[in-house]
Amino acid sequence: MRNAFIRSVGAYAPEQVIPNSYFNEQLGEDVDTWLRENVAIYERRWCAPGESTADLSENAARQALERAGITPEQLDLIIISTDTPEFVSPSTSSVVQDRLGAKNAGTFDINTACAGFVTALDIGTKYIASDPQYDHVLVIGAYAMSKYLNKADKKTVTLFADGAGAAVLQAGEGKDKGFLASELVTEGQYNEWMGIYAGGAKQPVTQEVLEQHRHQLQFVHKFPKELNPEIWSRMANTLSERLSITADEVDHFFITQININSIWETMDRLGQPHEKAHTVMHYYGYTGSACIPMALNQAYEKGKLKAGQLAYFIGSGGGLAFASAAFRLGGELEG
Repeated sequence: MRNAFIRSVGAYAPEQVIPNSYFNEQLGEDVDTWLRENVAIYERRWCAPGESTADLSENAARQALERAGITPEQLDLIIISTDTPEFVSPSTSSVVQDRLGAKNAGTFDINTACAGFVTALDIGTKYIASDPQYDHVLVIGAYAMSKYLNKADKKTVTLFADGAGAAVLQAGEGKDKGFLASELVTEGQYNEWMGIYAGGAKQPVTQEVLEQHRHQLQFVHKFPKELNPEIWSRMANTLSERLSITADEVDHFFITQININSIWETMDRLGQPHEKAHTVMHYYGYTGSACIPMALNQAYEKGKLKAGQLAYFIGSGGGLAFASAAFRLGGELEG
């Protein structure tokens, strides 16, 4: 049975470090204490003025390709998940394909906001499983949300950050290893609760839009506190039911990193130790579609990944979109 395997991972974060103390000065109040105690964020990375989503993606991709031991010419497809694209059009993936010299790869972008990387994993896997001309698929989650932040908005500017994570999917044989199961869920009734609502077809950018900051990220309504833990734990249980296993048999949970307390509540609902969920928001902030591959990359670099281990990926983002996937890891990912 033809299947997809995670052959390698890579990640990149900008060099510019923004500590919590920056916001104490910028906003004129102590936000450091709240950030540390409530979301466990101590600092984050923001792009330099001349740095953008394609730069982040390219750097993460090059690391993943080097670790996979393949050349850009061996790539058959590049999928980039981002809601902070290089341009409205054309795609960010076409820019990255050109920079890498991946002349044999098709490309496209997807936008399911912060659920994008897991959604792209699912898509890339199904290309490999269904069509023998796809042997190597590069999947990237990239986020340059600092470009879209209102620097005076305490609700957003203190949380969001920039980065990219990449994975090379490789074709192989076997239904009991590599990709095992996935699920996509959308709660579309929340589509106007958080997002960047200007710059598209409905609301072009005008002077009025600029003055009202509608071209920047906005929290319009406060989401129910229990929403993410409920859906994340339900999706994890669905994967386990499909695989005829229990949560005890899962070695790693890579979950969207917007709120550490939501991750811990999810692990508690699943009856699992918090240590199974790898977190990176502490020094990278919230990196949206990049946070899950960045967490996977850090787990790899710390030697936490072992051949035969089972990993669940569970992402969520504006829309609201949710995506989950289960992979049995191979020896290539042993750090």
